[in-house]
Amino acid sequence: MNGWQSWAAIAVFVATYGLIISEKIHRVGAALGGAALMLAIGATDDKSAFFSEHSGVDWNVIFLLMGMMVIVGVLKKTGMFEYLAIWAVKRARAKPFRVMVMLVVITAVASALLDNVTTVLLVAPVTLLVCERLALPAAPFLIAEVMASNIGGTATLVGDPPNIIIASRAGLTFNDFLVHLAPLSAVLTVVLVVMCRFLFRKSFVYDKTRAAEVMALEEKEAIKDPRLLVQGLVVLALVVAGFVLHPVLHYEPSVVALLGAGLLIAVSAVETGEVLGEVEWPTLAFFAGLFIMIGGLIETGVIGEISRSLADAIGDNELGGSMLMLGASAVLSGIVDNIPYVATMAPITADLVQSMGGSGDHVMWWALALGADLGGNATAIGASANVVVLGIAERNRQPISFWQFTKYGLVVTVVTVALSMLYVWLRYFAWA
Repeated sequence: MNGWQSWAAIAVFVATYGLIISEKIHRVGAALGGAALMLAIGATDDKSAFFSEHSGVDWNVIFLLMGMMVIVGVLKKTGMFEYLAIWAVKRARAKPFRVMVMLVVITAVASALLDNVTTVLLVAPVTLLVCERLALPAAPFLIAEVMASNIGGTATLVGDPPNIIIASRAGLTFNDFLVHLAPLSAVLTVVLVVMCRFLFRKSFVYDKTRAAEVMALEEKEAIKDPRLLVQGLVVLALVVAGFVLHPVLHYEPSVVALLGAGLLIAVSAVETGEVLGEVEWPTLAFFAGLFIMIGGLIETGVIGEISRSLADAIGDNELGGSMLMLGASAVLSGIVDNIPYVATMAPITADLVQSMGGSGDHVMWWALALGADLGGNATAIGASANVVVLGIAERNRQPISFWQFTKYGLVVTVVTVALSMLYVWLRYFAWA
């Protein structure tokens, strides 16, 4: 580590994290203040913060979010989310737990095909409307969906950004992820549904009057602008195709999202300023500040030192190493964003795999992916999807506090990570 700057960077990060947890300062102000201090103490500089692919702001994440927020903003004007909300409630017979199960399963499946951030951007508005119609608290439903998005995103190469980094470094294909991680993701989704029944049991209050009112509604009447809806759905379908065809087209998801947003604004008659007003700018600013802070830890060698210590502890013990990799990655991904963590850990993992003889089953890579993806559920800022949903909830006057999210997230993370360890042991060691 780089002397006093490393310790100063650690102090800044810990202090900022403490402010975010305490909520004495708004998380955006805390993150931007922490980023400013990292620049002030020289832990990072303008080139590293804004232009470095390794330790700077991940503009792919920022512009992916912005592009999808614009598309969602246009779709909101069509009445599509009201339509889906009424449709979902009627299919679930207005029973709160059935509604949650439906939304959780839809979110998990969609996160595997798209990515978890895009999915929550599409599902969260529907959820808020469903909860409003049934007079239910939105927080439990949103929290459950975020966790489902992180679990579902584990299943495929495009489901969670860390998976793309791992696939590129390890030479893994879309089908490799489907074969090795999709079965576990499906099981964990079922486990999450069962856990939700107990974790959020106090929220499942059935209001007969509200339920009858929703059941009497005709969902088709919610559509306000059919032409704009068709335009929006066509563009959304093209964007989804672009995401799925990433291995063939080689367009980054951020580029696909921006192209889709630009095309939709161009072909529709929406007011550009009005649509841009739907973008969650505070959320984007929070991500930028967080990336710069973590970049300071990378530039001063803090994260590299942690990663090397982990590698030294693993040695050539593949079973113990994979368990340590999975557990440590889950813990660290609950504290720092999993994207820069995986970017830092990927070359170290590659060296570990090489020293173990280039293990053909890629168990160390799967352990890294599982830990990074599932560990994001642990805290309110552990994954990009978490932060996005907190921003949406706050904007809709349904704020979710750091501890409100984290008290459920820690339970879900412990259970899913423990089951993942069992899966890794059974599949790659006990039955090998």
